[in-house]
Amino acid sequence: MHMLYLVAGARPNFMKIAPIVRALQAHGGLGFKIIHTGQHYDREMNDVFFEELGIPAPDVFMGAGGGSHAQQTAKIMVAFEELCQAEMPDAVLVVGDVNSTLACSIVAKKLHIPVAHVEAGLRSGDMSMPEEINRLVTDSIADWFFVTEPSGIEHLRREGKPDSAIHHVGHVMVDNLLYQAEKLTRMETDFETDAFKRRHARYGVLTLHRPSNVDEPETMTRIAAALKEIAAELPLIFPVHPRTRANLEKFGIDLGPDITLVAPQGYMPFLNLWKDAVVVLTDSGGLQEETTALGVPCLTIRENTERPITIEEGTNTLVGTDPARIVTEARKVLAGQGKQGRRPQLWDGRAAERIVAILADALAAGNR
Repeated sequence: MHMLYLVAGARPNFMKIAPIVRALQAHGGLGFKIIHTGQHYDREMNDVFFEELGIPAPDVFMGAGGGSHAQQTAKIMVAFEELCQAEMPDAVLVVGDVNSTLACSIVAKKLHIPVAHVEAGLRSGDMSMPEEINRLVTDSIADWFFVTEPSGIEHLRREGKPDSAIHHVGHVMVDNLLYQAEKLTRMETDFETDAFKRRHARYGVLTLHRPSNVDEPETMTRIAAALKEIAAELPLIFPVHPRTRANLEKFGIDLGPDITLVAPQGYMPFLNLWKDAVVVLTDSGGLQEETTALGVPCLTIRENTERPITIEEGTNTLVGTDPARIVTEARKVLAGQGKQGRRPQLWDGRAAERIVAILADALAAGNR
């Protein structure tokens, strides 16, 4: 039986590989191991976390840990090379655009192990984003490209990839979202944010973590002014990334009484919070897609996005960091004039099944 290594380095990566694991279990024709590089150590990622996802805990935990981009990438490469040399897998599957994606792709290719990239072809055009560099390098050497939206196909073709290697399969993050949202409908919740939801019939959800937004005092101050203006009309709840919280204090920014700051949330508590929001304001990549999948209006506080389908077809609006634009677009949503949007083609919860079928056929045919 062919052996597939599934690489994940951070909590969002596990959301992406979970549907693939479930599809592999249902298929039964490929062996697999879940490899946790340990890029982000997260104490919340315990047995309950993997039970929630409906997958087993990782087979291997490499414990790479933090450090600079170079240190982290190097530690992952050294550990992953040892692992691959001990048991040469038939293929390595990487997801997304984190340092683990880049590191494990390079190691595999130098050992002549083919690489499958899930979420291939996304491009922001912003080379100041570490994720953009990771995406470009991974796609420059991968063998199979599993694409979430048409823009990915166009980028890969422009970069010289053959059509035979490009597969528009839909979105595993949406597979997982629909799986978890359905599970939420069957459970009695006891989340710390439930009290906030009971107090507020209408509310918005905020997330901010990108260095370009939270590390510059001028930008952060501008964004905060817009958020306070919106919060006067719609209470906001803000799960705060530790780095963002530290910068709010360092820059002396007070978000006022109408923005409730809470600790970072686990996947299910956070889903339970934002799925019922009037609007989500964010600089996250994944949340742009998830809000589109569930039809929740999203305002993206960035100058660019690598997920244009969320704007072209979905519920997402790119608002930049200009306070007047942020407030204007938020008021449109509050007045019921926000984008309606629709769920894009193939975002139907079956992307992982398509990926597994393609890989199984390719490996069976010796198409490495």
